[in-house]
Amino acid sequence: MIIKRKKAGRYRGSQTHGGGAKKKRRGAGNRGGRGMAGSGKRADQKKPTILKLYGSSYFGKRGFSSKNKKKIKAISIQTIENKLYNWLKNGILKKEGNVISIRLGDFGYNKLLGKGRLKNKFNIEVEYASKKAIEKIEKSGGKINVLNATGN
Repeated sequence: MIIKRKKAGRYRGSQTHGGGAKKKRRGAGNRGGRGMAGSGKRADQKKPTILKLYGSSYFGKRGFSSKNKKKIKAISIQTIENKLYNWLKNGILKKEGNVISIRLGDFGYNKLLGKGRLKNKFNIEVEYASKKAIEKIEKSGGKINVLNATGN
C-alpha cells in the first residue's frame, strides 16, 4: 500500500491553504462575528427566524447557579399585625393570656423585619431578625428567639 500524503502537507507554502483570497478566511467577520453576534438579539430583524429555528431557549442566560445560596423570605411586624386576626380566627395561632406565640418558619418565613407598630405582645421564633425588630418586640414586653443570632 502506498502511504498517502496528508492534505496539510500539500498546502505548505501556498499561503491560503485552498481558501481563496486572503481576506475570505480572516477573523470572525467572515462568519458574522463571534458567539451571538449578528443574531439580531437587540434589534428585531432576525429574531422571528431564530425563534422558529431554535426555539425560545436560544436567547437569555445559561450556566451555573449556586445550590447553596439560601433564599431569605422576610416578613415585617406590620404584616404580622395585619394577618394576625385571620390567623387567630382560623386557629393557626393561639393566644395564651395576652401573649401570642409564633414560629415564623411554619409560615415559610425566615427573617423578621422591624417595619410597623406593635399592638400585641409576641413570642416569636425565627431564623434571622433585624436589630430594629428585636428592639421593638423586647420593648413591647415580648420575647424573640433568633436561631442564627447574627443581628442582620
